[in-house]
Amino acid sequence: MSRSFWQGKRVLVTGHTGFKGGWLSLWLHKSGAEVHGYALPPPTSTNLFSVARVASVLKSHVTADVRDADAVQQALREADPEIVFHLAAQPLVRQSYREPVETYATNVMGTINLLEAVRSSSNVRAVVNVTTDKCYDNREWVWGYREGEALGGSDPYSSSKACAELVTAAYRASFLAQAGVAIATARAGNVIGGGDWADDRLVPDFFRATHAGRPLEVRYAGATRPWQHVLEPLSGYLLLAEHLASGDPQFASAWNFGPTDEDAVPVRQLLDRLVSKVEGAQWRETGASTLHEAGYLKLDSSKARGLLGWRPRWALDEALDKTVAWDAVWRSGGDMQDFCLSQIEMYEGMAAHG
Repeated sequence: MSRSFWQGKRVLVTGHTGFKGGWLSLWLHKSGAEVHGYALPPPTSTNLFSVARVASVLKSHVTADVRDADAVQQALREADPEIVFHLAAQPLVRQSYREPVETYATNVMGTINLLEAVRSSSNVRAVVNVTTDKCYDNREWVWGYREGEALGGSDPYSSSKACAELVTAAYRASFLAQAGVAIATARAGNVIGGGDWADDRLVPDFFRATHAGRPLEVRYAGATRPWQHVLEPLSGYLLLAEHLASGDPQFASAWNFGPTDEDAVPVRQLLDRLVSKVEGAQWRETGASTLHEAGYLKLDSSKARGLLGWRPRWALDEALDKTVAWDAVWRSGGDMQDFCLSQIEMYEGMAAHG
């Protein structure tokens, strides 16, 4: 990242009240950007947006739904951003089974509403649309998926994100490229880190169970996922946005930001490592799920390494240590905005020293 690039840049973050959006907003502000947010209220009663006082670093904060096209248009017009990060989404697989229509409306039509607003803007130069590693047609391959692999999805969430990828590509080819707007999609792995309280996510569920004094019950401990600290993909999004703003068309495409092969490990291995770091923690497998869940998923991030110079900085054990430390500071009543910023500084220090 270039600190000078972000100084004074007007940036809109959709989904800024979420886990990744909150961390991204803090990082952008720390880098000197003028940050505007558009999102629903935080999804859980305890949340990063509140405990880390993310609102205090925002130039503007609009509480609205991406399904509301008029509200999206107005927010983008008022913020007048140069760069947009689109993170607003229905992000949970199991919720997508319960609420498929809402999932498609948010993840597909919400993306279209944003891109329509971008079309009418005269100042947006770069858009990073954050999708997911689950947008690929999962063949249970033991090697990582590359950006050109077939899109798909066996559940509404994954399918909706594959649709959002296709929508982005169509808007790029039909409208945005000729208007001088560079747009890319970003596909990350399973992010972990302090401040995530979402339901049906492994690490938040682990801490909830541990603090309640009970073992975590896991549906499928054999599933392999690309685990990474939240700052890893965010650093990729920021770096990608810088390159998009340069105007070079080769960057307006799809990008993977995944961990090293060594950090794509089964659920059971991740939990065993967490148990070794958190006193009194336990887990057990139930095998109770009746819904489809992919068994093996891994990303190939060679493109980001080769063309952006991006690579992961924190191995899985360090990512888990940072997550455990964040939880301990929060439980002790610490200043979580300061602690988030200190972890961002540590990450930046790693990047600066290669």
